[in-house]
Amino acid sequence: MSSYLLLGIIGWLYVISVLKRAHLSAYYFIAGSVGLFFILIALGNPYWVWFMTHLVINGVSTLGDLTHWCQVFTKYGIVYIGNGTNPVTMSIDYECSGIIETTAFIGLLAFFPTYSRQEKVFYLVMGALWIYLSNVIRLMLVVSLVYFGGASWYFMAHTLLGRIVFYVLVIMLYYNVFNYSQLSQSLYANFKRRFSRG
Repeated sequence: MSSYLLLGIIGWLYVISVLKRAHLSAYYFIAGSVGLFFILIALGNPYWVWFMTHLVINGVSTLGDLTHWCQVFTKYGIVYIGNGTNPVTMSIDYECSGIIETTAFIGLLAFFPTYSRQEKVFYLVMGALWIYLSNVIRLMLVVSLVYFGGASWYFMAHTLLGRIVFYVLVIMLYYNVFNYSQLSQSLYANFKRRFSRG
């Protein structure tokens, strides 16, 4: 850990403690969420990024093996989409890992005042899983469009359509978790009821 990061963490802890003592809840939420996001991003490189990237690569590899639409070289993070005429290779790296979206979700959830600690842990696990699956769906959408439509579809699928699908799914998660909707309340209540019986 660098000395700048350590100083940043100490400064951040001081700022959020002052805001909490002053009962400035909106500023506490903003400073806490943004600070935690940057701290987690800094601490996550390279190990957490590597883990998330390989998690996504293995998800795409599993679906690629089932559909035979692509071949994934997991060691190198390369997806080879053979479409009969003009094959495409796609690299799964930092941007494709979902680390930024997952870290932003964790930062917001950690300082969201409505939930108890148990609820935050529940939504953290469910949200991280949702973002992961959304990312795999996005990449498989790119693979399927290139496989069936050809290499000319790659730019449109990767840059536009895949991202739209991914961000719509992530917005659905944010809406349900951060609006404390009836759906999110009942989801946690049902989970708690089911596992408290057994």
